[in-house]
This record gives sequence, C-alpha cells and structure tokens, in this order.
Amino acid sequence: MMICKPWTLMLAASGLALASSAHAAETAPVAAPAPADQPAAEGSTSSGLTEIVVTATKRETNLQKTPISISVIGADIVEKRHVQSLMDLADGGVPSLRVATFEARQSALTVGIRGIVPFDQNQVAREPGVGVYIDGVYLGRSQGLNAALFDVARIEVLRGPQGTLFGRNTEGGALSIVTKAPTGEFGGRVEAGVGNYGSYNGAFHINLPAFANFAVKVDGLIDHQDATTKNPASGQYGWNYHNRVGGRIAGRWTPIDGLTVDLTYDQAKDENTPFYSQLINFNPNGYAVGSFVGSKLVCPGSAPCIAPKAPLVQVSGNHRVSVADLGVIQQPSIDETHGFSANIKYKLTPDIELRSITAWRGVETHQWDGSAGAHRSTFAPNGQFGRYSLSELFQHQFSQELQLVGSIPQIDFVLGGYYFNEHVNERAATPNPMQWNADGTGYTFVNQVPANPTAPITSGNQGWDRAYWFIQRDSEAVGKSYGAFGQATWTPAGLDVLHLTAGGRYTHETRKGALTVINNAPFLGGNLDYKNSRFDPMVTLAWDAAEGINLYAKYSTGFRAGGANSRSGSFRQFAPEAVKSYEIGAKTDFFDHHVRLNLAGYIMDRKGTQIDFDFVDTNRFLSDGVTPNPFFNKHTEETANAPGNSPIRGFEAELTVKPMAGLTLGASYAYTDVKVPATPNPLAGPLFGIPYQVFTVYTPKNAASGSFDYELPIGSGGMAVMLHMDANYSDPTYSFQNENVQTESAFIVNARLALADIPLTTNGTKATISAWARNLFNEDHIYRRSNANSAPTVNNDGSLNYSGVLGDYANFNPPRTFGVQASINF
Repeated sequence: MMICKPWTLMLAASGLALASSAHAAETAPVAAPAPADQPAAEGSTSSGLTEIVVTATKRETNLQKTPISISVIGADIVEKRHVQSLMDLADGGVPSLRVATFEARQSALTVGIRGIVPFDQNQVAREPGVGVYIDGVYLGRSQGLNAALFDVARIEVLRGPQGTLFGRNTEGGALSIVTKAPTGEFGGRVEAGVGNYGSYNGAFHINLPAFANFAVKVDGLIDHQDATTKNPASGQYGWNYHNRVGGRIAGRWTPIDGLTVDLTYDQAKDENTPFYSQLINFNPNGYAVGSFVGSKLVCPGSAPCIAPKAPLVQVSGNHRVSVADLGVIQQPSIDETHGFSANIKYKLTPDIELRSITAWRGVETHQWDGSAGAHRSTFAPNGQFGRYSLSELFQHQFSQELQLVGSIPQIDFVLGGYYFNEHVNERAATPNPMQWNADGTGYTFVNQVPANPTAPITSGNQGWDRAYWFIQRDSEAVGKSYGAFGQATWTPAGLDVLHLTAGGRYTHETRKGALTVINNAPFLGGNLDYKNSRFDPMVTLAWDAAEGINLYAKYSTGFRAGGANSRSGSFRQFAPEAVKSYEIGAKTDFFDHHVRLNLAGYIMDRKGTQIDFDFVDTNRFLSDGVTPNPFFNKHTEETANAPGNSPIRGFEAELTVKPMAGLTLGASYAYTDVKVPATPNPLAGPLFGIPYQVFTVYTPKNAASGSFDYELPIGSGGMAVMLHMDANYSDPTYSFQNENVQTESAFIVNARLALADIPLTTNGTKATISAWARNLFNEDHIYRRSNANSAPTVNNDGSLNYSGVLGDYANFNPPRTFGVQASINF
C-alpha cells in the first residue's frame, strides 16, 4: 500500500479531489428512460463539452440549469471502468456515493449518500436510506442489488433528500439505473472477454426491426470470476467468487401519435461467495494467555486469562491473503431476481403528458456465508467453530405510479400518486460445522445431518444441511405505502432569470409483521404494527446570474421509515428517522463550454437516527468458565433511535475540463462530517441503557476521484486509440455503528486502453478491442474491521468473560483484476 501514498499527495495538491468525467457531467434519476444521446451544447464548437440532458424534475432539462446536485456515470464510463455490477462502484468513483457489503456478503449491498448509510437494512422490516431504482421502479430490498447490469444507458446519483418526487427512504438521495430502450431499427452489440482469476464475460444486445409499430430489444449476459482467496477444503468454493447470468426483453409499442407503451421483463441469477474475514491480530490488548489441560483452561497466574490460539490459525496482519489457512464449508449464495414493468406515456396535449409506471418484482436469496473459518471464535479442545451464517429470504413487491407532467405559461408542473405493496419473509440458522481435535492441530467437518434435529440448542444439534436447520429466527412482514405529490416551477413574466420551485409529498405507510421463531422455538411476543404519515416539502430558488453561471438555494426534507429488527429478541418497534436539508449550489460553464465547475454545500439535521447495536456471542462458556454457552456464535441486534439531532455537514465540487480536442480531465471531491449523539444501549444485559458513542458506517470525511481520457483518431474512418485512467481516494471509515475502530484509507486506480471503432464492413459494423485493469497497482486496504472479539464482555452478574477474546478480524478490498475485451457493434 505504501507505494500508493505519493499518488494521494498528488491528488491533494491538485486543489480539488478527483472524479470521473462521466459523473462530473451530471444527471438525475428518472421515472422513465431518457434518450441516451447527449447532443452538443447550443452554440458550442465540436471540441467543447457536450450538453447533458437530465430529467430530475420529470422533464428534460439542461444539467447546468437544473438546480439539483446530481452525478451520472454514462454508458461509456461503465465500459471504460469495466463496471459489471453495483459492487464495482465501491471503489469510490463518485465520492459522495458509498457502496459496501453487509457483513462480508456480496449478496446484500449497503448504498449510502451524504452520510446517510444504514448499518443493517438486510432484514424483512428494515428500510434503506437511499432509494435504488431500475427504470423508475423502486427496489425494496438490499438483497439482489449486486446482480449483473443489463444494457445500461447511465447510472444516476441524485444527492440529498428526495422526499418530494421520490418519497420515503430517499433521505440521503436516490440511485437510478437507466437501461437502453428499443430503437425499432435492426442493430446491436455483442461482446466477450477473459481475465485473470478465471474470469470471463459475454453479452448480446439486439434491437429487432419494428413491426406494426412494435419494437423489441433482447439482452443476455454472463459474468464469471473464480475466487480471489482460495479455500483449501476439497470441493468447497473460495471467497470473492461470482457467477452472474441474466436476460431481459423489452418492447416498445407506439400504436398512435402521442402514445408510447414500454414493456419489460428481466430475470437474473447471481451466485457469489463473501469476502474472506481474516484475523489481523491476536490478543492485541495483551491479556494473559492460558493453556488447556484436558478440557480445562489453566491460567499462568491468579489473573484471568484467554484461550491460546490454535496452532493452525494464522494471523495475517494488514495484508490480503490469497489462500486461507483453514479449509471451511463454503457454498455459493444464490440470488434470483425477476421483474415485469409497464411504462405508459400519453400526450393529452402538446404540453401535458400522462404517465403510468406499473411494476411487479421479486427476489429470492439463499445465503451461505462461511467467511470467517476460525477467525471469529476462540479455540477449545474438541470445540466446534466456523460460524456458518445461513438465510433464506423471499420478497415480492408491486408498485403503481401515476404522473401528470405539463407546462402552462410561466409554470412547469408535476402531479402524481404512488402505491407500493411488499411481502417479505426470512429464516436463518448459524451452525458451527467444524470441530477441533484435542490440541488444535487438526479438525473435522461435523453436523451436516445431526441425529436429532428437534433437540434443544444445548445439545449442539445445529446442522447446516437445509433439512436439519436449527432455526435461529424466522420473521415476516407486509409493508404498504401510499403517496401523493406535486411540484411546480414558476418563472415570472419579464423576469426569466429567476425560477421558484415549490413542492410537497404526503406519505402514509404501514408495516405489519411478526417474529415467529427464536432459537428453534415458537415465539408469540414478536409482533409489529407500524404506521406513519408525514408531509415532505421542498422549496428552491434559482437565479441565472450570468451566461454560464446558475446559482440556487434549496430546502428539502426526507425520511427513512421505521420498523423492527428481526435479529432482536423481541421484534421491538423503532421510529422513523427524518432529515431537513439546507443546500446552496452553483452550476457554471466557462470558456465556450471547455470548463464546467459545479459546487454544492449543505447542512442536514437528522432526527431519530436509527442505530444498530449488534453482538455476536463468541463466549464459549458462561460466567463460571466451565458451562458451555448455548448461544455461542449467535447474533443478536437491537435498534434504537438516537436522541436529539445528528448534524451532517458537507461540501461537493465537480470539475470537467476539455483543454484540447480528444482530451478530457475530470475532478471531484466530497467532504462529509457526521456527528451522532451518544445513544443508550438497547441490548438486554448489564450494559442496557448506558449511552455509547456511535458512528456512521462507510462514510469517509474526505473522498476524491479523478479521471483522464484521451482519444487519438487514426485515419478518416472514425477509428481511434482511447486511453482512460481514474484514481479514487477515501479516508478511513467506521464499519460498525457501535465499534470505535476504523478501516484503512483507500486509493484505487483503474485503467483501460482500447482500439475503438475498427471498421469491419461497409455497412457500418465496427469492432473495439481493449485491455482493462481494476485496482491497477494491486493496492490492499481493510474496508471492514471489527474489534468486538478483542476485549472481554460483561456477564449479567457484572463480571468479565474472557472466553471469547481472540483479536480483530477484517475484510480486504478485491485484488487487481485485468483482462481483454472485444465487442462488435452492428
């Protein structure tokens, strides 16, 4: 990692943190796909920056005249950065956007913007703080978000609360994936590539000729990568493996002038394994280390001591390992997603359009997380270990949105209504499928099929075979949301440099649910009956101060719904969290569209911040030091609303420069400061009610990104050599809300060299051949770290329990990946 430090100093010296030129040219989430083309700005020369058309206000507008803080990753940058799924955005290419795994799992992603980053939304009655959309359809769960991306027109980031036009669970912002619509003309693209770690990918995107005013587009893809950390166990998968396949069919029907009907169906399957959890130190606090005589731990003196480390367990330190020290049971998690949507637009008049978005979607997840091996539990002679986190989740949702978008003299307006209905259930088990021998020099796999699956938990019968799960928890929930919204922009007659926008949204939501099983026994006390109604306003004043200089001031609110924590012992209800945001910004364009600088500063006040106190019980014995702990390796979590106000302060800058034909430079920086007041611990036990300092996860105070794009034409046929590089930096972050240990800073460089638009035929068929690399310098950093197992816990009688003390564990970012890619456009 040290070789990368000079690069960070170079970035800091540039005066602005860097970002890709694609997201410096911003846009916003949309209710329906907008044209992917970006025509040259009016009055600009061919060597200047192109105009960016956005639809943040549900209508097409020029980015530089749209008073909202927005970023976009266009289709070209998706290709240049070799972005295959949302997980590839975790390198920080958009500094204010944070993407991370929940736990170490790729099967459930955490998405955050501007310091609104939930710790655990991976449940049946929890909600995100940033809304994720596909072609205007909201996705209710974090499971399935890492499926392979279909033919993307752009990935859009709308920063700040979006409570008016996008509704609940967008208090931090919205992330929108917009796919390419059918063209009605025959054509398409096929592509294939190979790379290291046994990776390969392929895709086809075919537009068929329109027939009877009906156009069809078909997409299919596969994306495969072998594990980057090998598993020594025979027949078991390694870590950071994935195999994604999917297909999509889209139809566009235009039976009469003014009516457009878009119908789509997609289905995808993502097989993946988690990132490897490494033991990065042993006994960092220097407690006395005992030794076992038979099954009894003998301390060297009168002071308490901890168990010795098993001889087979290796401490990795602060570097990523390529082969695990112990082979473990590890199957791939399987996420299956599917969805159908109907997007209808009809022009009532030339200036007024009626829109309808109807969608059914579902996700099914089978989670198999054996990421830790022996790195999260202590050694005991003949003791079981290797916590295997298993879960099945099934979710189905229906949504309906109506919009009336139009203009009358001096006023542009949007009116709408929204309905959302979701059913979700999950069950989970956490067996320990490995067992040490007497001295820790060997181990065996156990409990695949226990003899008595109905035996009590103290018997140790916790099988990992699906037919013999010992159900730790089983929960279900049904959520409904109703919304009505409106927004209008008034430009006074004779004063067309001023624009006043005002809007609001009323939301009523309910969620009913139950925690029906705890520790393999029926549970009757875990019922949820949540209701909430609120109004979210927005007011913006924009001023076209001069040619190419547009200023704005904005007030808006948003909220994240309340719910219940299914990892708790009671399914106790917690309240929503809400944010008020005050923002000022500037959109500027200089030197005949060769320099574009956008700035935004904001203050957000958040009330009722949802804090998760989680505890994995790694104590092997109860307080007497002899009796086995029946809840060994079980996960408990309670959610509390932080008291008072949680202020968030930030600043964002994005710069795009085109100093000469063929060369484009991008720079972006985000400063985010979050403070959450001390929050009482809601977990049952001796620490109950004690206020603790808490933290916001995956939120660096300083984050930066930069890009370099150069295109050199070859001959007169349009062929060109294209070079892309981007560099992305972020400060250390916290990865648990109630642990004060930070990760490491990150600096990731990606690159691509391509020979583009090689003529193959006289009818316009062209090919592109490229070589790409992600994490070019093979930088390794800890992106997730826990010190929960480095200190003793407090027993109910107030004494300390040292039987779970081991050391810090951590997960590292992916290693360098590289490959070659070829595509043919016809």
